[in-house]
Amino acid sequence: MDVPKTATPPDQIQPTGPGGHRIASLDFIRGIAVMGILAANIVAFGQPMTAYMYPDAFTVPHSLAEDWMWVAQFVLIDSKMRGLFTLLFGAGMVLFLERAAARGQGRWLQVRRLLWLGVIGLIHYFFIWRGDILFLYACSGLAALLFVGLSRRKLLVLGLVGYFGGALLYTGFVGFLPMMENSQEPAFVELAEELESEKQADLADGRLETRMIAEGDYADWVNHNIVEHGPELGFYLLMFWFETLPLMLVGMAAYRYGLFDGGLDPGRQRFWGLTLWLVGTALTIPVALWAKDGGLTYYGTLAAMAGWSMVPRLFAILGLVTLLALWGNRVTGSLAERVSAAGRAAFTNYLGTSVLMMLVFHGWAGGLFGQLGRTELYLVAAATWVLMLLWSKPWLERYRFGPLEWLWRCLTYWRIFPLRR
Repeated sequence: MDVPKTATPPDQIQPTGPGGHRIASLDFIRGIAVMGILAANIVAFGQPMTAYMYPDAFTVPHSLAEDWMWVAQFVLIDSKMRGLFTLLFGAGMVLFLERAAARGQGRWLQVRRLLWLGVIGLIHYFFIWRGDILFLYACSGLAALLFVGLSRRKLLVLGLVGYFGGALLYTGFVGFLPMMENSQEPAFVELAEELESEKQADLADGRLETRMIAEGDYADWVNHNIVEHGPELGFYLLMFWFETLPLMLVGMAAYRYGLFDGGLDPGRQRFWGLTLWLVGTALTIPVALWAKDGGLTYYGTLAAMAGWSMVPRLFAILGLVTLLALWGNRVTGSLAERVSAAGRAAFTNYLGTSVLMMLVFHGWAGGLFGQLGRTELYLVAAATWVLMLLWSKPWLERYRFGPLEWLWRCLTYWRIFPLRR
């Protein structure tokens, strides 16, 4: 069913009037999250995918100082920014449904929106960058729609229980692998050999992809993604399902509790946000130091990232979103406006970053893949932040939506929206 031409589309809402605080807060947090996601992903853009967790997979030396950078990224950024983005996605789903319901439209509009997101995610995964999260969000969002009618308390409880259940599952699955990979116990010898074989296969795949990307064999690289990594999508969904879906439910609950409205007591909000973030960070530090003291091994870093850090990560994510929701409603100034604009165009900034990184790193373009160490990659990320902040605000002063936000909206409603203001 098409939207009447006089209707205000969802998300095209200025941060003034009723609900304005909510929109301003969501945009500001999205801006922080999309910039933070790049800081985490930059290693996998410019080095083999496995190098994201395992420094020895770098094609250039990884210095002691950069080992400590790994620790800092693990404690402050890894999975926290994705967690923020996931919470906001859940909150945004409720906001979208509210706006649709005000015009007499139901959940099928959201279903169509998510299906298109899944299609875009698959294009991103196979043709641009294999670290895509959009397909995961589309699948998890469709599942989250089954729970959207629950009360905010039930959403919160279900989300937290689901998350902690997933944390136990992941920790049980990967948390003890470092002890088994080098074990001499007869019961674990065969398992240790299998673990070593899987490790070598992963590293060999990274070397193959490095050659394809560095030499500019784009068609071969796409074919490799489809043939070798297409079947992995199911495992990829399973690996993140018990993190992503629960966080979406928590985001829905947070929205309904008024976290993003600016109506909560600021003193309490600041106290709980800071407390949760400090607790989560303090509990993450020992995990990072354990992984570093163990030599940042393949299975040690996997266990740290996908297992032992999951519970501390939740506290840090909840603390961050609570603090940023408070600041997003009150922060002023040119920089804050640019961060919020980057958040309003977060979809374009997320996918646009992947395209830009192709131009920087692939052999048919910039050719820097595998050439830069962690320090230089962080400089590339910082330069890209500057680009995000420079283009987003002037674009949105002239146009109603970011380019990809506009395309997604047109596909969702199956009509062409005016783009220029």
